[in-house]
Amino acid sequence: MNCYKKITESSGNKVKSGILDIVLIALFTALIAICSQISIPIGPVPFTLQTLGIFITAALLGLKRGTISILVYILVGLVGVPVFAGFSGGIGSVASPAFGYVIGFILTAIVVGLSKKFFENKIIPLVISMIIGLILCYAAGTIWFIAIYGITGLSVDLGSVLGWCVWPFIIPDVCKIVIAAILVNRLDKIIKL
Repeated sequence: MNCYKKITESSGNKVKSGILDIVLIALFTALIAICSQISIPIGPVPFTLQTLGIFITAALLGLKRGTISILVYILVGLVGVPVFAGFSGGIGSVASPAFGYVIGFILTAIVVGLSKKFFENKIIPLVISMIIGLILCYAAGTIWFIAIYGITGLSVDLGSVLGWCVWPFIIPDVCKIVIAAILVNRLDKIIKL
């Protein structure tokens, strides 16, 4: 009888944990979608709060749930729900020069999630992981941007792309890293996700 009780309690805890994971993934996917709509179109790549949402999601949810949340966000956008910047969505988003940055969000989530796993959101490793994640996101976005322009037959040099897609975003993204690190550091002490 005792063995049966332990098995049912264990199964019940796994179900509760699974439901909690689903709810948190959905909640943070919505957070990223909302941050995506807070945008200022300043050129081929708009200024948004997406990276703030990505940093917070990956740092609070960790490697597995954070990455899944970002993948869900991308898949929801690709099936046509307008969750990408400027209320865009659909498979045609892949042809956007800015879509590489969306792909880069996955790399950012992995780096920040690994930091949480190994350093438990200690502020210095957290900030460093966000900077590395942002650099990887910039790299993925820049490569994608150049590739899309190349496919359309237009030639664009790396200096121009960096001038359009990276340099104007560095200071705002550093501000987002500071805000995300402070929020995550405070929230992680209050609630354990």
